[in-house]
Order: sequence, then C-alpha cells, then structure tokens
Amino acid sequence: MAANTTISWARHTGNLWWGCQEVHAGCANCYARVWASRWGKSLWGQGGRQVIKSVWADLARFQREAAALGEVHRVFVGSMMDIFEKPHPLVDAQGQPLAGDTGALRTRFFEQVVPASPNLQFLLLTKRPGNIAKYVPAAWLSRPPTNVLYGYSVVDKASLRELAKLVAVPGRRFASLEPLLAPLDLTPWLGPAGVEWVIVGGESGAGRCAQRPIQPLHPAWARALRAQCQAAGVAFHFKQHGEYQEVPAGAPAQAGDRWLRLDGTLAPGPEPAPAVRVRRVGSREAGHLLDGQHYLGFPAA
Repeated sequence: MAANTTISWARHTGNLWWGCQEVHAGCANCYARVWASRWGKSLWGQGGRQVIKSVWADLARFQREAAALGEVHRVFVGSMMDIFEKPHPLVDAQGQPLAGDTGALRTRFFEQVVPASPNLQFLLLTKRPGNIAKYVPAAWLSRPPTNVLYGYSVVDKASLRELAKLVAVPGRRFASLEPLLAPLDLTPWLGPAGVEWVIVGGESGAGRCAQRPIQPLHPAWARALRAQCQAAGVAFHFKQHGEYQEVPAGAPAQAGDRWLRLDGTLAPGPEPAPAVRVRRVGSREAGHLLDGQHYLGFPAA
C-alpha cells in the first residue's frame, strides 16, 4: 500500500488505511473499491477501515532515498483512502476490530511524518475539501507546510461547485479532473492564489463492479482545460484518455462505435461536429497523448 507507482503524477503512493465512502459521481467506478471487492473486503461505506501498518516505515524510507539523491519525490496520499474523510474505526487484514480510528493515524502523519520529510512532496487528494481546515493542525492554517499540496477531485459541474472550498484553504493546491465526466471551466480558480496544478484523465473500466457505464472523455474537454492552464500559467498534466479513444476521420466503422457529443451524451449514429466518433479500446491502447503530444506538467518542488 506504499510503493513506487505507475501513476504518472507521483513517484510513490502511501496509504494510512484502506477504505472510503462514496460522495460524488467520480466514485461510481472507483478502482480502490473494485480492488477491495476482488479481495472480498468490506471497507467501503460506514464500516471499518483496514490499517496499513507498513506505511510508516515506507514513508521514512522514501524520505531517506530522496535525501540521498538530493531530490524531492512526490507521494500521493492516498490511492486507497481519502485522508480528509471523517474518522472511522480500524480493522486488521482479517476484518477484526482494532483500537483507535483513522483520525489518530491522520494526526500522526501530520504531526510526525510531514515535518520529518523535507525531501517529500505530499499530494493530499480528497473529495471532501470542506474538511481540510477541520482536520489539519491549526498551525498549518497560518503557516502552511511547503511540502504539502492539497488536492480536490473535480469530475463534473456539481463537484466543481466545491472547488471554492479548496481554494479557501491556505497553502498549495491542485485539482485532479479524473475521471473527467463533463466539460469544465476552471478559469476563476487558476493561478498563484488558487490552483497551481491541474491533472486531467478519462475514466477507466471497473469490470463487473462498475456502478454505471464508463463515460468517454471528449478530447475537446481536455483541450479546453489545457488552454485554460496555459493562459493562467498553471501546470497541466494529461494522464490518460481512459477506456475510449477518438476514431480518426475516414477510419472504417466497427460494431460498438458511438458518437460522443460535447455535452457527454452518446449517440449510436453519425452526428455533426463537435461530436466525435469514439471506440472502446481499453486505457492502455487509448494512451496518454493529447493531439500527439505528452503533457506532463508538474508543480514546483
């Protein structure tokens, strides 16, 4: 639960616990819940969260390795949890109750790990931006740590309304638009006083555990966000297209091809531009190039 990661925008992941509660549309096909289901674990909802005891040694090792190289390494906290979720009871790997709760683990991380890790940049991604000021140490609100970036998952217009809560928190901030489910305008929140980094990605598959059909990403949505970031001088990171890719004009049709309208709805037959023809090919084949280029922007270390 804490290791080198294939996630393009982080060097490592670190999870204090495993489990969460769904709160918005981006949670419908959550990969962390899918993995828990495959392992037969009941860690989603109002129940317990599985403690990850090895994370503390791993985080200390990440700091030693980065310091030895004279580098700053990014750590995503956490890929299997939401660090700003309200406290939940803890369970072990067999689901048996343990003493304490997730709030105590969070406090330990804030008070002991962050100050001791100058060579790590912690990316604290949440779907609950209104809880950040409630749970971070009070001193962070007047003197934010320079090695922490608060992130918020924005996926559609409903979740975009909460972005103001992230921007209201003193400190460094980023927005993760993955899975991007609709066209969005982040312009009012971009810049030095707001969001300094934007990650964009399409939705990946959840197999039999999917709670709704996979939403294709319209390339115009990503292009618009790229333009918004460039205009504001904000780092732009395009992670992936997701399960679908645009079919080149003139390519032979295949069964299952759909036409994706700019509003995100799908049509079975040809539609005029700006609709595009899309095909489900899997995230690996769909790739991570936007208009034939890599966009792997990062915030300052």
